Formats: sequence, C-alpha cells, structure tokens
Amino acid sequence: MAASGNGGTCGPGAGATASGAGAARRRGRWLRYTGLGAAVVLATAAGAGWAVYEKLDANITSDDDTAAELARYERERPTALVRDAQNILLIGSDSRSGDGNRKYGRDLGTERSDTTILLHLAANRRSATAVSLPRDLMVDIPGCRGRDGARTRPVFSMFNRAFQEGGPACTIRTVEKLTGVRVGHHMVVDFHGFEDMVEAVDGVEVCLKEPIDDPAAKLRLPAGKVRLDGEQALGYVRARKTIGDGSDTDRMDRQQRFLGALVNKVRSNDVLLNPAKLYPVLDAATSALTTDPGLANLRGLYDLVRGMRDIPVERVQFLTVPRESYAHDANRDQLVEPAAGKLFQRLRKDAPLEVAKELPEKEPGELPAESGTEQTEQSGTGSVGSEEEYDGSYDFERYRPKESPAPTFRGNTAAEDVCG
Repeated sequence: MAASGNGGTCGPGAGATASGAGAARRRGRWLRYTGLGAAVVLATAAGAGWAVYEKLDANITSDDDTAAELARYERERPTALVRDAQNILLIGSDSRSGDGNRKYGRDLGTERSDTTILLHLAANRRSATAVSLPRDLMVDIPGCRGRDGARTRPVFSMFNRAFQEGGPACTIRTVEKLTGVRVGHHMVVDFHGFEDMVEAVDGVEVCLKEPIDDPAAKLRLPAGKVRLDGEQALGYVRARKTIGDGSDTDRMDRQQRFLGALVNKVRSNDVLLNPAKLYPVLDAATSALTTDPGLANLRGLYDLVRGMRDIPVERVQFLTVPRESYAHDANRDQLVEPAAGKLFQRLRKDAPLEVAKELPEKEPGELPAESGTEQTEQSGTGSVGSEEEYDGSYDFERYRPKESPAPTFRGNTAAEDVCG
C-alpha cells in the first residue's frame, strides 16, 4: 500500500532502504574526504622526495675542466676493449683548502693525490677489483696543463706529482699511459668528505694489535676492537710511521681492509633499509664527490651503484699493483715485471683474477700458460694410451681445452673480517 501524507506507514523494507541510502552517502563523503587526504599526503611526499632528489643531485660537483682537457688528448688515450666493463679512478686529495680541511695542515698552494685506486667493474657485474697505485711509484708523467694554465713538460717522477701539477686530467692520462687501461670515470674525495662518509654510517670497526699514539695523525687509540669515527678513520688510513712497518705498502693494505669494512657497513640492512640512516649516507657521499660529468648526477651514480649491488662481498677484491723499491732510491717504488704487466692485461681484457693474503709458490700474477689455455690430454689427434683401443671416434669432452686458472695477486676481499 502506498504511503499517504506524513502520517502514512512504510512498507516492511522502506526503513532499511532509507537507512542504507544514508549510509551509502556517508561512505561516499568519507571516501571523497580520505581520497583527498591521501592525494594531499602523496603530493606532499612526492614534493619532499623531489626536494630531496634536487638537494642530493645539487651536492655533486661536476669536473667539466677535466673532461675538456681529456678531450684534447682523445687520440692518444687507450681504447676500451670490453663493452660494459667500467674503469673508475678514485682519487683521495690531500688538499688543505676548503671547509673542514685546514685543520690537517697549512695550505701550501699544492694539492696531491694522497690515495689513488683504479676500480674495475666486470662487464657482467659479478666482480669488482680495486687496485691501489702507490703515490711514490716512479712513472712517466706526460706534459699536462698546469693549474696556472701553463703547459708542463713530460717528466719521470713520483706518481702523485701528476695530480699536483695537472689535477685529475693529468693523473688519468698518467694512469692510462702506465696501464693501457681506459679510465671511463673518475671521482675525487678530500679529507673532509671522507670523514663525513664515515660519520654517516656511524663509524667503522677495526681491530688493533697494539695501541696507537700518533700526534701527527691526531690519533690515539687503545688495542683491541675499536669503532672509528670520521676523524679517527682518516688518521688511521693516512698514518704511516706509527702503524705497522711504516711503509706505504702497509698503509695501502690498511686502507684496503678499511674500505672492505666500510663496504660491508654500507651494504648492511640497517643502513640500506633504514631511510633515517640512508639519507645521511647519500648526503655525505654526494657532498664529498667531484666527478666527471657522466657521474655528476644522481641518475649516473644510481646506475653505477645498481650495477654493483649484487656483487658478492667475496668478489669485491682489493690489491696493490706489484711493486718493489726503486733501484735508484729505496724511498721510491717501481713496478715488478712481468707481474704488473699481466695485472694490467687482465684489467684491459676484463679477465678474472684472484687475490690472497699469501701468494703461492710462484711469481705474483704468473699465468700457467702464455696462451691462456691448456689441454687436459693430447688434443687434436685423437690419440689414446697404449692400453686403450681406439674405436675411430673423437672424444670432444675429454680433449676439450680448459681455461687456465686465474692468476693470483696479493690482496684481500671485502668478505674478510677486518678484525680477523
């Protein structure tokens, strides 16, 4: 029956229908309000994310002068032999100029490469090899454009003179001339930048067999397990006379072990999966870097790091180029041949190599065979031993050439515990 006037009665389902319509309207309003709220939240987050991106991207300094200088000498530079393999020159500058660096000494108007590492990333991104180049290594330095704009003459001198006279471009050309390896990218980090990166990961642990008291390095540490803050870490990797045997080789070994520990700390889940910890690391890393234009943006760095993220820590290798005391000055270094040449050849060809704390009983970097392959049996003839009867077939598996073992150089990996 139809309702009549305000006093009419409703059918059995009318009240429920009216109630359901009201609920639907309320749900509609709630969805509109919450949808708007979600949109505001997302917009705010996106805006903050873009602001963060812009901040980090702007932190990186592009080294356009080096790119222009290298372009002048393109014809004399080596060719990259393996597509997708990357060679990056990492340069630690001892500059005392700039914020935070003056406390390490007077700015004498010179800037040298305190540490130089050639980082090779395999084309398949299954390994990374970091080769330290001694600052006292005697090398041929080409004529370069000096910091004052004047051209220098080629000279046979210590390796770190290249950076002092011609900055990264001269250092890169010197490394390419020495190794035959094409340097695709470079990064320069100063003292203050190194400190900030260590601070950003909340320090790095090392183990000391003996206490250290080195006023020159501003370092005073007890024996045992110690967590180094940024300033302590810088003193630790730079100290020379008060730790170990006082040699630059020992110092480079210590730097390599520390970098391995730093790699492990950065890759640990408590850093990479925690935005509160990750942002300071990214901020410190980008602020510390002066790079070639190809890496001077977050996209370039992201592509580089993304290719490295799946490399097992045991395949992140550190070694020093085979060296010995220079024949004419015990305080300088020279390459050990043919080991150094074989190392450079492996890097050029993106061929595997191994590192070990102690070398086997053979020459460092020695290859078992000049051809790079050896045969398991007599090959190509189908000959067999006198006790076997030849059935006229050829056993391809038996006589298949096998690859020679990768040469071994003295070094360590990031998987090795710095406190081991």
